[in-house]
Amino acid sequence: MALTSGGRTPSRGNRSLRPLHPPLTSFAAETLHVGGGHALYLEQCGQRNEKPVVVLHGGPGGGCSPAMRRFFNPDAWRIILFDQRGCGRSTPHASLEDNTTWDLVDDLERIRTHFGLERWTLFGGSWGSTLALAYAQAHPDRVAGMILRGVFLITRREIDWFYGGGAGALLPRSWSRFLGHLDASERPDPIAAYQRRLTAADRRVRAAAARAWTPWEGAAISRSDAVAPPRGGAPRAVDALARIENHYVANAGFMTTPNQLLDGAGALSGIPGVIVQGRLDLVTPPASAVALADAWPGVQLDLVEDSGHAASEPGIVDGLVRAAEKLAAAAGG
Repeated sequence: MALTSGGRTPSRGNRSLRPLHPPLTSFAAETLHVGGGHALYLEQCGQRNEKPVVVLHGGPGGGCSPAMRRFFNPDAWRIILFDQRGCGRSTPHASLEDNTTWDLVDDLERIRTHFGLERWTLFGGSWGSTLALAYAQAHPDRVAGMILRGVFLITRREIDWFYGGGAGALLPRSWSRFLGHLDASERPDPIAAYQRRLTAADRRVRAAAARAWTPWEGAAISRSDAVAPPRGGAPRAVDALARIENHYVANAGFMTTPNQLLDGAGALSGIPGVIVQGRLDLVTPPASAVALADAWPGVQLDLVEDSGHAASEPGIVDGLVRAAEKLAAAAGG
């Protein structure tokens, strides 16, 4: 990831942007069986005796990657990454069985106790922020701090914005391609229409739907209306992302009330946190991050100008690296 241009360090306001930390390798990797036939891939990096942080990847269904290790100073953190149910190196691949937000919250508790940790810091972007909030509200005494990016409260308003034409008005060509995979009669409810295809018995139908589903989000993340759909069969990562992501939005994140995560933000009182939010985010616009910050006493909201949803954008990288530095220096953990 290049964070410099023309030999000069890019700046944000009056400060130089922090880059990612250098690449690092994991010191341990394993598989943890969590019930329901699911087995999770886990890895650890950094220092075994330093403050633990768990990285919650996006999607849902996206899987973790080596780049996610690099937001943290490896000398100051014990970095735990895992692939959530059904994606990445976890098995069974692309499974929707026993795969809900609350299954993932239980998985986090299993991972914490597996490693013998009293408390840990949560780091999550997009869907990872959703899962972090759900876990923290269920187990606030186990959370030492939180770093969130691209806040997604998985409310009907947010889902309708992204899958009901709001973001589509800004990216009309990509939105047209997304709807073009569907029959005209299905287009008023694309989530349900794609769900039928992504769970169809015919693998060819599922693969075609996965190839059509994923470019829409890619276009919104890149803020470009020229993202072409992938060709050929649906790769494993695309298959898992499309099926699991659709499964979660079709079920509104399996929340028990419409505004559960915002209404429950009082449980976060006393938990130090930083929210890094791109002001130009088309996937998860800033309104949710601002509403969460208003309801979470003491949290720091970092609204990044000229930045969108992607964790790789220089201003977002800067905000996340600085947030990790801030929480590494905080007492406790």
